[in-house]
Amino acid sequence: MADFLFEIGLEEVPARMIAGAQAELEQRVVKMLERERLVRSGSVAKSFATPRRLAVWVKDVVERQEDVAEELVGPSVKVAYKDGVATSAAVAFAKKAGVDVVALKTITNAKGEYLAATSVKAGRGAAEVIAAEMPKELAGIYWAKNMYWRAGRPERFVRPVRWMVAMLGGETVPVEFGGYVAGNVTYGHRVLFGEQEIVLKAPGDYEDALLGGFVIADVEVRRQRIRKALDKVTRAGDSGGSGLRWREDHELVDKLTQLTEWPSVLLGGFEKEYLALPEEVLVTVMRDHQNYFAVESGSTKTGDGKLAPHFLAVLNTEADEAGVAVIRHGNERVLRARFNDARFFWEFDQRVPLMDRVALLENVTFQKDLGSYFAKTERVRKVASVLAGLVAARGAAVDAVSLDTAGLLAKADLTAELVKEFTELQGVVGGLYAQAQGFPAAVGDAIYDQYKPASMEDGVPRTVEGALLAIADKADTIVGMFGLGLEPTGSKDPFALRRAANGIVKILAETEVALPLTLDEVAAAGANDQAVVTKVRVFFAERLEFYLREARGQAYDVVKAVLASGASDVRDAVARAEAVTAVRGGSDFAAVSAAFKRMKNILSQAREKGIVAAKDVDASLLTEPTEKALAEKSAELAGRVAALRTQKSYKEALEQIATLRPQVDAFFEAVMVMAPDEAVRANRLALLEKVLGDFSGVADFSEIVVAG
Repeated sequence: MADFLFEIGLEEVPARMIAGAQAELEQRVVKMLERERLVRSGSVAKSFATPRRLAVWVKDVVERQEDVAEELVGPSVKVAYKDGVATSAAVAFAKKAGVDVVALKTITNAKGEYLAATSVKAGRGAAEVIAAEMPKELAGIYWAKNMYWRAGRPERFVRPVRWMVAMLGGETVPVEFGGYVAGNVTYGHRVLFGEQEIVLKAPGDYEDALLGGFVIADVEVRRQRIRKALDKVTRAGDSGGSGLRWREDHELVDKLTQLTEWPSVLLGGFEKEYLALPEEVLVTVMRDHQNYFAVESGSTKTGDGKLAPHFLAVLNTEADEAGVAVIRHGNERVLRARFNDARFFWEFDQRVPLMDRVALLENVTFQKDLGSYFAKTERVRKVASVLAGLVAARGAAVDAVSLDTAGLLAKADLTAELVKEFTELQGVVGGLYAQAQGFPAAVGDAIYDQYKPASMEDGVPRTVEGALLAIADKADTIVGMFGLGLEPTGSKDPFALRRAANGIVKILAETEVALPLTLDEVAAAGANDQAVVTKVRVFFAERLEFYLREARGQAYDVVKAVLASGASDVRDAVARAEAVTAVRGGSDFAAVSAAFKRMKNILSQAREKGIVAAKDVDASLLTEPTEKALAEKSAELAGRVAALRTQKSYKEALEQIATLRPQVDAFFEAVMVMAPDEAVRANRLALLEKVLGDFSGVADFSEIVVAG
């Protein structure tokens, strides 16, 4: 056995694409080796990635496939021989099997006597297999964008290939792709190591050899190096003892990990006068435009950290003290220019009040068939008003006036120069301008939060008004696009409608407005076409399923069981799913779930045969002791379970249902549901329907997967 290493060197790959490609390459290589019988299932593998390379190492690859014996069945004996002489059919079969005609044997099966042969397929060398299969795996990697880089050549890849390494033990494997043949030579850091070759002697040398070339190939090691450097540089720069610390930003750490091969960190500063600008503006400029980390000062115990006049830049190099000073000066100069732009736009925008900007939205197109942002504003106000009425009718406090004002002003900042320059701040700028211009806090907060949540990791709006405005805005977009037939298809979702629906579901699940609202009402609020409402309703249900599985980590069968019992109240569905997950491990619950599945199947088969259940259970027709016991126990539990469901004590309700196991087990042990007597049969079917109906309000137990 020998270890296998493959590396493909590229021009710099966009940071956002690297992690997915790294995981896919490892998966493809391991599966290919398993498929070709070169490693065992569950083999040890490790992948590497930097902006200029993707690599994977696999332990203990056999150097040659084992021979495989296969039993082949050929023509019938009657066809294979005529007058004791082999026919062309027998000769052809022998050739296919790779044996002489005399080596053919006769077997007897259900159809009669047939020729058979044992064909031995000789195993190929691992190097031969890998050389043939690796180009296919490389070509199959998914990239959001591909490119051609050689005129007249068919291969496409995310960036041009510059080198490849393929080694099995100490030998190279001649994998060909993108105009290169793999060898044992890789390259280090483009600046710190130049174009010097790094010759690998064995796959196990890979990481250490690259370290000598100023490349940290292990993504996690690089990530931790960045975090430690951020900590160290911040502490070193805290000469005033003010408690400086870098602002935690997981996404930026991940991004910079994928942008660097040999990261280092420097601390820079800017004039305190810029702190007069809103923190959101300063952080956006630093984070989204310069890839800088913001720095805070203040006590970590009291959590009153304030933005400090410093930033942290992650470099893809290292320099001496003089070099660092030059780099710091350059970064500070660029940041100062960006801050000056932001300050100018902030002050310039204040000359036109938000209320005066609303009319300007007539000139800003939302979508060619749905009109301007002014038209969208009017629609959103109407939807928000409907939703506010639903919430208020159920006793929740809503500032309807502030909500309507927020709806009117929500998109006004799209005409502001600051948003045109820093598009990431749309909504945020509007909220800040509303605050600066004296509008109530409820108005500013709602405008500020209108685009939340932008992802499953993002927070939800802080206020009821903000939540309702966010729902109304997203619902209007979804319903409008569905009305135009522009709903998502497959992996295509150009208008980010799935993200918008995910946001609505998350708001309904994680805010105080979740309980009184239903997905049906949200879907219907912005549409008059019932067909569109129905489509949107189904779309929301799919997004709720996604939320329960991906955001809440619920098993697929739990999600199906819960949604089968109702999906209109998101928060309630979440609570029911959590309750099912909490009790599903119990043996009684599993047994009852299996029994409910059996009941559902019996009823389904009866309907297919045209057998109708009685409308009600007739106690006089319950002849068997076990069916009487089931009827009595289920009737006793039904009221108790219903009361617990009303109190939303779902876990307790499920635990009560599980106590039905002895009666259910005894019933199926002793009773034949499809009895010959038509009245008895119909009555027993009615009993099963009643049991299912009484106890499926929390979840449809027939959807739960149980052992056996």
